[in-house]
Amino acid sequence: MRDYVSRSSADVLVTLGDNDYTRGRSFRANWTATFGWLSAEGIGVAGTLGNHDVQVDRGRYEFGLLGMPGPYYVRSVNEVELIVLDSNAITTAQTRWLKRTLARRSGFRRIVVLHHPPYTCGGHLGSAVVRYAWVPLFERYGVRLVLSGHDHNYQRFSRNGVTYVVHGGGGAGLYKLTACPRGYPRRLAAGVGHGFLHVTVNVDGVVVQVLDLAGKAIDRFRVT
Repeated sequence: MRDYVSRSSADVLVTLGDNDYTRGRSFRANWTATFGWLSAEGIGVAGTLGNHDVQVDRGRYEFGLLGMPGPYYVRSVNEVELIVLDSNAITTAQTRWLKRTLARRSGFRRIVVLHHPPYTCGGHLGSAVVRYAWVPLFERYGVRLVLSGHDHNYQRFSRNGVTYVVHGGGGAGLYKLTACPRGYPRRLAAGVGHGFLHVTVNVDGVVVQVLDLAGKAIDRFRVT
């Protein structure tokens, strides 16, 4: 990733959850060794909590390093408004906050980030709670791109104008892909491998590149 960023550009590193598998014992050392170069490059961090992160103190020990004011929040980055959700605890309060946030008029392009995808077919299936509580809000308020992790592979779906990306290939063991349940939207792209996403915003929309560890694109699409 560092080599790729040196050849391109980045404003913020967004995690998709499961930032720590050590229950806090080695998180600071591991993060600093892997991503300590970000600040020198002027790159910010916007963290998302996964199920492994909340096992200790609901993940609060990660907030400082990951630039998180809380378990869910909004971060503006240039022309983008990142809406970061905590899918580990889909409470009424958070859902009301999400509805108010999406209903508010904004000139920014909005990208929703959460850990548990509503649709995925691999080591995990999609979260029924996310589908019930949040997917209708994404559709009602015109969200176009939702990024998630949890399943250790890459998948892309589209439903009612919303593109859903699953990418859990940050470093842990990978999961095989499986057939999707009836009723899921059609899976448009998929792959198994480690890598990362590069999201670029321009006048024509949001361009997402899915990259392997060598920086080679295995998928590329535009959300307008």
